[in-house]
Amino acid sequence: SSFGSSTTTAQGVPLTVRLTVRDVSTGDALTGAAVYAWHCDADGRYSLYTSGLEGENYLRGVQQVDADGTATFTTVFPGCYSGRWPHIHFEVYESLAAATTSGPIVKTSQIALPKETCDAVYATSGYEASVSNLSRTSLTSDMVFRDDGAIHQLASMSGDASSGYTASLTIGV
Repeated sequence: SSFGSSTTTAQGVPLTVRLTVRDVSTGDALTGAAVYAWHCDADGRYSLYTSGLEGENYLRGVQQVDADGTATFTTVFPGCYSGRWPHIHFEVYESLAAATTSGPIVKTSQIALPKETCDAVYATSGYEASVSNLSRTSLTSDMVFRDDGAIHQLASMSGDASSGYTASLTIGV
């Protein structure tokens, strides 16, 4: 499933996000679960929330996991805004119905993106502001990741800035 996009924010380095949801007590795929994921655009703005974008809905998606417990989203690499490490938000729900009707959230967290990948992406056109923002923060100073340096939230990455990346994370619930 692709994240929605608008003409003003559809540009950026391609990113596939693979989130695999597992039952922490058994290690089994949590089939039937759904994942809602969202992130900022290359300029650090969020649809629905940033001033002037309250009526826009992009770089957000929800889907049910497959038989392996994985939800795969196609999007663009998020920018880095002042005070925060580059990240992607997510919520896990017990079902797609729960996710689309404001049902109870099973887990809420964020994916941290590795510095080497951020450096490569932010050297490309459209991410100029992210270079200085990233230089002023670290995983250990970030308000979300500082407790453990994102040891459980740091995505594993493959790919490159010219053809795009895949970010993968296993989520225990």
